[in-house]
Amino acid sequence: MRSKFLPFAPPFISNEEINEVTDALKSDWITTGPKTKSFEEEFRGLLGSPSALALNSCTGALHTALATLGIGPGNEVITTAMTFTSTVNVIEHVGAKPVLVDVEADTLNINPQEIADAITTRTKAIMLVHYAGHPVDLDSIYDLAKERGLFVIEDAAHAFPAEYKGRKIGSGKNPVAFSFYATKNITTAEGGMLTGEETFIENARVISLHGMSHDAWKRYDKGGSWYYEVIYPGFKYNMTDIQAAIGLAQLKKIGYFQKRRREIVTAYNEAFRDKDALELPVERAEVTHAWHLYVLRLNLDVLTIGRDRFIEELKKRNIGTSVHFIPIHLHPYYRDKYGYKPKDFPVAYSNYLRILSLPLYPRMTDEDIADVIEAVLDIIERYKR
Repeated sequence: MRSKFLPFAPPFISNEEINEVTDALKSDWITTGPKTKSFEEEFRGLLGSPSALALNSCTGALHTALATLGIGPGNEVITTAMTFTSTVNVIEHVGAKPVLVDVEADTLNINPQEIADAITTRTKAIMLVHYAGHPVDLDSIYDLAKERGLFVIEDAAHAFPAEYKGRKIGSGKNPVAFSFYATKNITTAEGGMLTGEETFIENARVISLHGMSHDAWKRYDKGGSWYYEVIYPGFKYNMTDIQAAIGLAQLKKIGYFQKRRREIVTAYNEAFRDKDALELPVERAEVTHAWHLYVLRLNLDVLTIGRDRFIEELKKRNIGTSVHFIPIHLHPYYRDKYGYKPKDFPVAYSNYLRILSLPLYPRMTDEDIADVIEAVLDIIERYKR
């Protein structure tokens, strides 16, 4: 057993990030400025996006996208029951109604047929979530959206740098929101990015910073003008140059980060593949998984303990874990407001009861990986029926 606790998902920060932040701190700009602009351009170029806007969070990106599209009271937005609450909270923030649907049994991504069944005359948009880093079945959903005249917004908090049928997530004209939270595949501590068509992003840029016609860099830099106009009651969602400095260094390492993540996934898969107590995550042939999360599913009929006890047993062995996610309809706010019952979304609910996420991050050593595997196998052996 390990003598030291293995955390679930610490960031990978080294001298390159520290040097970039120091450079920002020594410059004339620590809020939104040249490093933020560089980060936007490098991220956009890496994905081949038409345009990109760096923001303070993925939540801010999703909220900004909804507001820019004019979604509000009287509208419905279809989204998945299996996501973090921020995806659904922002729909509430703009005054629209979130309409939850169930997920596919293999990927735990939103089910296209469930979307089709949920569309009404009030439906304005579909909010997708690329769960764990596995892209959603985009073609069928975009075809449906085009047929019904709906917007599509992609929550890609887990999906950098994933691909669907050879196309990078975030490379198209539709709005796609990314997260750079501390646990994500790259981090800026807190932060996000919104990609999409150029005119849309320029409108989003205004909305994301108080609705002002000029941001601070344009007003205070040499040649700038103090004058601005407020053309929308906007938000305060801008990214700072200190955050962007971290992101610039992280982008240079994304190749190594993803290589290491896949090595860890391969090791887990090889160790767990033949264990009837476990169901492994999938990667469909048409996608490149970002492997933000390694979500293991327990076959509870093979074990004498449940998921929560399994997590406690891992903790006793100094292995950190998490659960992604508590389905939205189980949270008191949404349960009580919309009258949801646990089995209203049976696939999401039944899988929630048996999922746990194992450590998966580039800082893990081979010994760390072996310790996780040993702990999982030991628990299975001890508690198998």
